Amino acid sequence: MGERLIFMGTPRFAVPSLKGLREEYEVVAAVTRPDRAVGRGRRVVFSLVKEVALAWGIPVMQPRSLKEKEIVASLIELEPQVIVVAAYGQILPPGVLAIPPFGCLNVHASLLPQYRGTSPVAGALLAGEEETGITIMLMDEGMDTGPILAQARLPIAPEDNRGSLTEKLAYLGADLLLETLPRWLKRKIAPQPQEDDKATYAKILKKEDGLIDWGMSSVEIWRQVRAYNPWPSAYTDFGGRTLKILRARPIRGERGEPGLVVATKEGAAVVTAEGLLALEEVQLAGKRAMGITDFLRGQRGFVGSRLGK
Repeated sequence: MGERLIFMGTPRFAVPSLKGLREEYEVVAAVTRPDRAVGRGRRVVFSLVKEVALAWGIPVMQPRSLKEKEIVASLIELEPQVIVVAAYGQILPPGVLAIPPFGCLNVHASLLPQYRGTSPVAGALLAGEEETGITIMLMDEGMDTGPILAQARLPIAPEDNRGSLTEKLAYLGADLLLETLPRWLKRKIAPQPQEDDKATYAKILKKEDGLIDWGMSSVEIWRQVRAYNPWPSAYTDFGGRTLKILRARPIRGERGEPGLVVATKEGAAVVTAEGLLALEEVQLAGKRAMGITDFLRGQRGFVGSRLGK
């Protein structure tokens, strides 16, 4: 096995990087967020990184805070040469950053300095970017402000949503990490400072962000639909019930008040402040997701109704 390293990550995005590292290096621990209790039954759910690490026999650590002296001491005892982070969910304090001689490397899902923060994929989609990518950076005490070791670009397809784009970036990130890490460990990479004056930030997503304002343009709402799928979903009110818009596309045409559902040659669409939003897949509260054609069969009064409150 290769050099000793600690891996820090939590969601699915992190799993391809962990898998690649496990095959090439000695992963002495996987650090992930604490278990969550979800649903009415408060069922305990593991992070995907924990599930994978346990299956592979990698020791798992789940500290509530990396600032605790006992946690820092435990990490020091593991003697990692490098710490690799991929969507862990906590900022690393100075005491942790100083542990490995080769520093802490982060796999970030944007072309830094664009879209620093916790929701870079959503940020790129909301902004209408035509490409995004992965940055491998050397972490410092800031929020994604450290120097860049490597970057790889990825086109954004019109049908991409946050779920599909994150999946693509997860594998791109793993590939770039495995290309970059050996060169970094051999000191063959000179870190490049970020251009801070060009930095943009992706906000933390909240459930209420998904509420559709039909007074926006069809293109803006289409971007929301993609950016908020799978969570929190772009949603609206239909007859007092929540209706999620899972897939849609902007088309030309304006007729009536924003939020009005109309029939077009391309199917049911919603009037916006600029253009129409053609619906492709929706989900009514308490029902399964379905294509708009199937949905219309069970909702005869949908066309002609007005969405939103």
